[in-house]
Amino acid sequence: MRTTRVLAASAAAAALVGVAAPTAAAWDQPSSVTAAPNVIARGGPLVLTVKGGDACATAGSTISSNAFPTTNLASMGGTTATATVRVNSDATPGSYSVTTHCEGERKTFTGVFTVLGGVRGGLGGGSSTGATTTDIAIGGGLVTAAVVGGGVFWMRRRSENKA
Repeated sequence: MRTTRVLAASAAAAALVGVAAPTAAAWDQPSSVTAAPNVIARGGPLVLTVKGGDACATAGSTISSNAFPTTNLASMGGTTATATVRVNSDATPGSYSVTTHCEGERKTFTGVFTVLGGVRGGLGGGSSTGATTTDIAIGGGLVTAAVVGGGVFWMRRRSENKA
């Protein structure tokens, strides 16, 4: 009976150690990545902050994404690390994930920041393909209405001066 209790206690202790070991290893990995600003135009600067776990606070830790090149993380003390990156000027608009590489472990965080499409500047700024036939018809109708309205107004003023 005594041997059974010892074996049961040993099995319970081994189970607890087996369950706690992966948790302790995962505890060192980051728990979140935030971006400031979280919505950015192509080519803009982005500050990424990695929090949780002390693995990324060590030298040689990096962060990467499809929107910017791999960059080294700098420890901010404790369990926080940061990196300042510049989003590629040819990045496709949309939501981006980032991957941390800390002490040989990779962890990906989805939807950390969003890249906006380019602004169409210049005259008008609304279209880069030029005016459509509908645009030309609307513009022509407005110009015609202005000319007719101006002519009617001018003719009325002229007839009032004669009277």
